[in-house]
Amino acid sequence: MRLSILFGGASFEHAISIVSAITLKEKLSSFELNFIFLDAEHIFYLIDSDSMKAKLFSSGDYKKKPQLSLTSGGFVQKTMFSSKEYKDTVLNLIHGADGEDGTVASLLDFFSIKYIGPRVDASVFSYDKRYTKYLCNAKNVKSLDYEVLSRNEHTNIKMSFPIIIKPSCLGSSIGVSIVKNESELDYALDTAFEYDDSVIVEPFIEGVKEYNLAGYMANGEMKFSIVEEPQKEEFLDFDKKYMDFSRSEQVLKADIDEVLVNKLKLRFTQIYTGLFEGSLIRCDFFVIDDEVYLNEINPIPGSMANYLFEDFASSIEELSASLPHSKRIKADYQYIHSISKAKGK
Repeated sequence: MRLSILFGGASFEHAISIVSAITLKEKLSSFELNFIFLDAEHIFYLIDSDSMKAKLFSSGDYKKKPQLSLTSGGFVQKTMFSSKEYKDTVLNLIHGADGEDGTVASLLDFFSIKYIGPRVDASVFSYDKRYTKYLCNAKNVKSLDYEVLSRNEHTNIKMSFPIIIKPSCLGSSIGVSIVKNESELDYALDTAFEYDDSVIVEPFIEGVKEYNLAGYMANGEMKFSIVEEPQKEEFLDFDKKYMDFSRSEQVLKADIDEVLVNKLKLRFTQIYTGLFEGSLIRCDFFVIDDEVYLNEINPIPGSMANYLFEDFASSIEELSASLPHSKRIKADYQYIHSISKAKGK
């Protein structure tokens, strides 16, 4: 199978996207892969497989690679005398801004490019944690109580300590702090507001059971990964998650009964259906008093959560064969012709 992996982007999670792409080079070695790098200046570069090493990007040497531009159905490399088109299915692997906020999805849709990844509406509801809360409410899926603060509302928190503070539109635990008492509050808010103008405040529940489940829809049927119970201390900070993005070995199944597995799958299906078709996502859940709560939606999970699937390559191939097709409206000039005819012009 031919696949173009799109990664990079102008995001705080730029480096993590590079790590994910390098990991998928190994996991999808049976595929015919192209790598398309979107740098922080929004220039596309074609990166050959042999050059896919971290140093290429940290040194800036990627700028010596061929530049690409968008064309109907794909990307094109233009030279002085010729051009070469790349019209394979694209895997959107840009984490954070650009990739998960709907920007790249809009671009790919505009140019009628076939792609694996969240569509614009799915991106909106998963990228901003405030809208994820609204989605949970609409889908009848439980989530933790929360408050939303803007930059000028440092002292308006009503929730009892301990609390966890998160930027509304960031992943990978960037800017996230656990606040155990009021003396820690200002520093935590200042940290979060470095990354976003809005923050989410939730109760911090020590020792809460957490489970991760990934999945996608193919041929009208939900396909699920194994359920993982992540190993963590208080929460998965940036360093732990950064290492997590390079995982390629399959993890062990969580030691839970089928009743709970089915509850997690049910909540996942409620979130996914009618919104995330065409994408492989990971949902992180809490279980409190036997009730399942959605913690977070990862619309483009690190390294595509390959470590949760028994046969990741087959999963990508199956998903690629079941992508939704956007309907393109054809321009019809009949009305203009009839007006022109009526006026004799």
